[in-house]
Amino acid sequence: MRARLVAGNWKMHGSLATNRALLEALVAGVRGVECAVCVPFPYLAQAAERLRGTAIAWGAQNVSEFAQGAYTGEVSTAMLADLGCRYVLVGHSERRQLYGETDAQAAAKFAAAQGAGLRPIFCVGETLAERDAGRTEEVVARQLDAVLAHSKFGDAVLAYEPVWAIGTGRTATPQQAQEVHGFLRMRVGAATRILYGGSVKAQNAAAIFAMPDVDGGLIGGASLVAQDFLAICAAAQAKG
Repeated sequence: MRARLVAGNWKMHGSLATNRALLEALVAGVRGVECAVCVPFPYLAQAAERLRGTAIAWGAQNVSEFAQGAYTGEVSTAMLADLGCRYVLVGHSERRQLYGETDAQAAAKFAAAQGAGLRPIFCVGETLAERDAGRTEEVVARQLDAVLAHSKFGDAVLAYEPVWAIGTGRTATPQQAQEVHGFLRMRVGAATRILYGGSVKAQNAAAIFAMPDVDGGLIGGASLVAQDFLAICAAAQAKG
């Protein structure tokens, strides 16, 4: 039985005050499901201080593929490990779409994270144009194979995040999510956890999590609202 995981991606949101209130609510409310929050770099120390000793893990939203050196503005795997991070997002669609991150670069970040003892949450997903062209499986296979060509997945986590369903209010139907998760399952095996990450909300989480190859969610906007995020965690718990 694969353990459920609900990971919150705060993206570029937060302040010391709002983070404090959100973290307190999560510590008080999360029960019975593995939970993590991936926070902006400046708030990793705050998250570590509040969450250390609790059941909630913390992680980062990006990492450099380089160990150290003259890479102004970058953050290394060793730095994340030093702050007690368990997880790090790798290959998120916004990194690919907005900052030109390539499959090869995402694969290098994946390998670097694993080498430092972090658990990558590796993101794959297609654009609306690629879906409409019938290329979903081709695209996610290409993104995943860039990793599998050089690394074993191990205890890393895979996340399917259709680009057309992120921040748009559109969501893949549970059946659409399952189709892609099932395809990915054939490539990574029965033990790997595969999260769905496309506009998951309290209202649709239970139906999405009911799919046999969906092992939880990578949650964006809803992870910033304690009540919504806790409802999503409860839906993941109920699946098990």
